[in-house]
Amino acid sequence: MKLLSIVKGNPNNLKRLTGSLFTALAGLIIYIFMIPGCVPSKPTEEVEILPAERLVAKLEVNRMRIKNFEGTGTLFIKTAQMDNKATFQITLVKPDSIYLAIMGPFGIQLAEALVTNNNFIFYDALHNTAYEGVLTEDVLKNIFKIDLPFSDIIDAFVGSVNLTKHLYNPPTKYSVDYDKYVLTYVDSVTNITTQYKIDIRSLGITSFKTTDASGNVILDGKYSDFDYLQNVSIPYSIEVQDKRQDEDVSIKYKTLKANEPNTFIGFNVPSDATIIKW
Repeated sequence: MKLLSIVKGNPNNLKRLTGSLFTALAGLIIYIFMIPGCVPSKPTEEVEILPAERLVAKLEVNRMRIKNFEGTGTLFIKTAQMDNKATFQITLVKPDSIYLAIMGPFGIQLAEALVTNNNFIFYDALHNTAYEGVLTEDVLKNIFKIDLPFSDIIDAFVGSVNLTKHLYNPPTKYSVDYDKYVLTYVDSVTNITTQYKIDIRSLGITSFKTTDASGNVILDGKYSDFDYLQNVSIPYSIEVQDKRQDEDVSIKYKTLKANEPNTFIGFNVPSDATIIKW
């Protein structure tokens, strides 16, 4: 690849460029990570009410069953400052690669990002400028606008939740509410309460809510339009509210694929692009 211009990176430049294109995506990732709907039903005779430890174990097995994932769709975000939508494409290969493209009107590509657990490259097509370097927590936060570990961001796009820490940590409260399991965890340090509702038949997470010590809702959302991919319930539609930021975010997947053979990420920066080394 021929690099016409290589300059030393300034952290403010990356924040400014990624901010304009990924602000909408910001809320999406954290919200997808924790939200939920309706799922295709299995015959009632197949339903087995599971104890909490078996339920969490099954949810973890389903999460790990997805090895790669591809999707296209539309992102909608409404805040006090904006009311926009954007088309996007996502490809991820576990455990170490996320490719994300943001498109404008008529399919014009505005930006691309390829992030691995070691390195990153962000390409701003409008300015024909790419940023690349070693992945750090600050860079990850600048690109995706959320403070999440890399592995959790991968889970977020699939609509799954990492419950590994709860495999040997029983919920504070566990119940069955009609056709839903209800798992409630209270953090003993922060007093933040997290509640998951899971469809009994499909084992798809259908709602997620976090509240603070005073009972104020922090995040509230739901998944809907589920389908089974690799026998795992994955949502086509996600709606989320961030009460703290007064933001409404939703994503509508148009296409979804999982565990396709020979899935790979092809991402090449144009040879005439300005490259900023980080």
